[in-house]
Amino acid sequence: MAMDTAALSRIGLAGLAVMGQNLALNIAEKGFPISVYNRTVSKVDETVSRAAAEGGLPLSGHRSPQDFVLSLRRPRAVVILVKAGAPVDQTIAALSHFMEPGDAIIDGGNEWYENTERRIREAAARGILYLGMGVSGGEDGARHGPSLMPGGSLQAYRNVEDILTRVAAQVDDGPCVTFVGEGGAGNFVKMVHNGIEYGDMQLIAEAYDVLRVVGGLSNSELAETFAEWNRGELESFLIEITADIFGVHDEHGGGELVDKILDKTGMKGTGKWTVQQAAELSVAAPTIAASLDCRYLSGLKEEREAASKALEQAGIGIGDFSVGRSIDKRRLIDDVRQALYASKICSYAQGMNLLGAKSAEKGWNLNLGELARIWKGGCIIRARFLDRIKKAYERNLGLANLIVDPEFAREMVQRQAAWRRVVGLAIEAGISTPGMCASLAYFDTYRRARLPANLVQAQRDYFGAHTYERVDRPGSFHTEWSKIARQSKIGAGILN
Repeated sequence: MAMDTAALSRIGLAGLAVMGQNLALNIAEKGFPISVYNRTVSKVDETVSRAAAEGGLPLSGHRSPQDFVLSLRRPRAVVILVKAGAPVDQTIAALSHFMEPGDAIIDGGNEWYENTERRIREAAARGILYLGMGVSGGEDGARHGPSLMPGGSLQAYRNVEDILTRVAAQVDDGPCVTFVGEGGAGNFVKMVHNGIEYGDMQLIAEAYDVLRVVGGLSNSELAETFAEWNRGELESFLIEITADIFGVHDEHGGGELVDKILDKTGMKGTGKWTVQQAAELSVAAPTIAASLDCRYLSGLKEEREAASKALEQAGIGIGDFSVGRSIDKRRLIDDVRQALYASKICSYAQGMNLLGAKSAEKGWNLNLGELARIWKGGCIIRARFLDRIKKAYERNLGLANLIVDPEFAREMVQRQAAWRRVVGLAIEAGISTPGMCASLAYFDTYRRARLPANLVQAQRDYFGAHTYERVDRPGSFHTEWSKIARQSKIGAGILN
């Protein structure tokens, strides 16, 4: 007996943790009937109950992989939102047994891009289409509009494009979704997005530290400062939530909650992957690398406490930097704002350069301006200046680096004095600002026509005969440095 196609769901979603539930409800709320499945049946029941409570949304729950897959209209499309790695392979195995050629699997997790490329090949052998889709925006974004970065099968994307464009966050120039490219492009772009996010969060934390320690700002003053910044050029999701955080009181005692939180930062691996890929591709990403190092160092809480005591006994300590000096808070706040802005541009520039390098290696033909556009809404790094980043790449498709775009170059130059003052104050006060320092060093290194790398290359040639190039004639050269040096010393009477 033929199935009633009118009764079949348009799309399915497997994996009903909070992100999965919220994305399923978002899809249903946009008018697309959806089937859901989870190995733990209670999550299915919970999602069905939420759909009923949130407006009688067109969502049906299923308790077996077969019932779930067969409840979908062909060509079927199944979104998977489970933990990256082996759980994805296990879920694919359970579902694909009931799928047919032309059906599609869409993995929405933070997966290593090479795993996605392997799964594309394995799925293709069975005639199944595959997308690896980055999803950014957290739980709230999943429910109300995330930024989506799908890559892999263009046909799979076309089959669900009408759904994804409705479900994604909406900004002035369209939905925050685009077909990123072939293979693992979608997952790679999401990985770099997360690396930029690492840098962004570290820079904001450093701004907080300088304002708190050097400027002596209270949490209420910090909340007011970040809220003010969010009305200007720094307007972004991360600045907005930072202002909110400073205003939350601790329900278990006096003061604000932020002061009671242990200073150890967690991570899930995408930042490390970003830095590893930057190294593999010989792309400088010092701001992102510094943010990763800071997360590692934050995890050494007991060691840091012991080091603090040992070095205080040796005569060093941060102490109260403001004692005995007058701090112009208003000027400091404005300087830190400018330093934060300039440093953030460097972090985004590094991420974009990494995307460009990988695109060239893999032949993905990534559209960097379009990626900036889909990050304008829904995602964690959404920010006002992403629109200007988009326009920079539209003006110059071959832009080598954001900081040499005429508009951004002018802004970096205008802010460099404040940037240097903040970094100098932090160094003098003994406050680590590795993200801002790395960004400034990146800027200063990139803008110099000549670097001291000539000496490094001479050293390499001295001890390893690695040769060198000259600025005044073509070719590779080697010098017998030690022989010449020895002869010079003998001639000068230094050696016998």
